Amino acid sequence: MNNSIRVRFAPSPTGPLHIGGLRTALFNYLFAKKNNGSFILRIEDTDKNRYVAGSEEHIIDSLRWCGLEPDESPFNPGRNGPYRQSERGEMYKKAIQELIDKKRAYYAFDTKEDLEKYRYEHEKKGRVFSYGYENRKTLKNSLSLSEKEVSKMIVSGKPYVVRFKSPTNKTIVCKDVLRGSVSVNSNMVDDKILYKSDGMPTYHFANVVDDMAMEITHVIRGEEWLPSLPLHWMIYDAFECSKKPLFVHLPLILKPVGKGKLSKRDGDKFGFPVFATSWKEKNKEEIRGYKELGYLPASVVNFLSLLGWNPGNEKEIFSLSELVNEFDFEGLNKSGARFDPEKNKWFNHSHIQKTENDVFSSVIKEKFREAHKTYNNQQTSKIIDLVKPRLETINGLSKVCEFFYVNPVVFSEKSLKKFKNVNSIEILKSIAVLLEDKEGEENLKENLKALSKEKDWGFGKVLGLLRISVVGDLSGPDLFEIISLVGSETCVKRISSLISFLEKKQKHSS
Repeated sequence: MNNSIRVRFAPSPTGPLHIGGLRTALFNYLFAKKNNGSFILRIEDTDKNRYVAGSEEHIIDSLRWCGLEPDESPFNPGRNGPYRQSERGEMYKKAIQELIDKKRAYYAFDTKEDLEKYRYEHEKKGRVFSYGYENRKTLKNSLSLSEKEVSKMIVSGKPYVVRFKSPTNKTIVCKDVLRGSVSVNSNMVDDKILYKSDGMPTYHFANVVDDMAMEITHVIRGEEWLPSLPLHWMIYDAFECSKKPLFVHLPLILKPVGKGKLSKRDGDKFGFPVFATSWKEKNKEEIRGYKELGYLPASVVNFLSLLGWNPGNEKEIFSLSELVNEFDFEGLNKSGARFDPEKNKWFNHSHIQKTENDVFSSVIKEKFREAHKTYNNQQTSKIIDLVKPRLETINGLSKVCEFFYVNPVVFSEKSLKKFKNVNSIEILKSIAVLLEDKEGEENLKENLKALSKEKDWGFGKVLGLLRISVVGDLSGPDLFEIISLVGSETCVKRISSLISFLEKKQKHSS
């Protein structure tokens, strides 16, 4: 094994890449890049029954969108390929034969019906059936049958599996970077199937064989695999592996509310995405991901990085390169990290503020193609500066800046109710006169103050009605910045529209 750091992200193509898996990929990537190592993508597709079309593409697209480009993968192979387990069959055949020859694995011919019978008999006695050290020599396998019988059964085509022969009454001491040493008696681990009757390896076997062959130095994976560590440890020992990888089992991402780990159902219930990019299964509705909902990849990566890891200071906003520099195992937590959808939005909002205006300019140009031509680049940049503080997602951009490009066609009834007992039409006509006067436009704010004082209207009422006419609502950035960009001529037209709206309303009510 060479001395360079080599880590792998090894998802199964059994559905879309959940953000829990994406976080695992992220931590692998950060550790590899921090140590000038290699980040490897391996597709663990040995379970044919659970394979879902399009899953592998979704995994690749999700990693790519987040900037987590593997150094080695099915699409960028290195010397340790192939990178799909379904293409590594010959390696598994040789490896399983090695364990059989070493008497660390054995053929088992028990049928499904046989196993069900054994379980039933144990249940009647109030026991749980376990295929292992206590009964392995009494069941239908190569430990209880003669070599001649075994050979005859294999030649005849009788289905079989290959099971691991767990050591008897041996203390297995496993090590995890976060949790230290974990001791397990080998009698507690049953003889797991390593090789299935369809000629494919199980996860446990292929996982260890591949990690050895790919020279993996660190296995960084989810906490759910911690119970499998003793078995994997024993398989390494069975191969007489001189240097096992260092294991790091990451804490769970917990539900926003209640107990248990985050699931797709939580996303449906609370209305937040659980995938980086959209997922579409045959005959099912498309599920939009962070990308489609207007999140920036930098914010998704930043948010996920702080679920289970702490930089050791108060800093929260990181770029991917900054995370690479800061990341280490010492900052990992043992306990689960609760997913907070609101904090997720806050991260996106924060990253939007740091994003170059050119990113948003292209979105605006696409949405308001013709109206966009009325502004120069400097004005467009100014518009973006004004609306960015109000953005949670990029998808909200067109809504918060629409009034710069399109005259309001609807005026907020809720906002207008606040001026129910005010002579709104008279006020609006007086504002329009000021805007039509070029000299008045230059000192508009001071002139509006003087007007409101002279008429005893109240400055707030004057500004409120002007904002509704220009924006359509009482919300939005600085009113005088808006007027400066939109132009007084356009504002006068919008004031006229609001006056017409109010006049029609008065006629209907009288």
